[in-house]
Amino acid sequence: MSKLRELAVEYAKAFIGLPYIWGGDDPIKGFDCSGLILEVLQAVGIIPHGYDTTADGLYRRFSANLTRPGPGTLVFWLNSSGRAVHVEMMIDEGHVIGASGGGWATITAEEAARQNAFIKIRPLNYRGENYVILDPFKGVDEDPS
Repeated sequence: MSKLRELAVEYAKAFIGLPYIWGGDDPIKGFDCSGLILEVLQAVGIIPHGYDTTADGLYRRFSANLTRPGPGTLVFWLNSSGRAVHVEMMIDEGHVIGASGGGWATITAEEAARQNAFIKIRPLNYRGENYVILDPFKGVDEDPS
């Protein structure tokens, strides 16, 4: 794994246990799914600071970068109309890290705790099989090590 991918995965792991907060983009208060991924990708220079979007916006940004599972790749779960409704980052070939368990009403740490909504590691297929894997590092990080 290249140094940039390794840095992204390790940085994402630093947030394990932080609450899921709808619309969250705060490394102290909590993240939603896209907020976590944006923070990680901005930290390693893949996305410019200040850029903000949803899971579907990230999906569209990297849609040409279809790939196999691997560290640093992004997993997008799609609804029946093909819109990305959730995003997480792979930490190895079979596991993802992401902010999950909450929804639009999860706006406080107390509500996140009630819903068991936090940043966690899970098996790749824990949300089902309707996902697409894209590589945000394609063209940026070609180091095969």
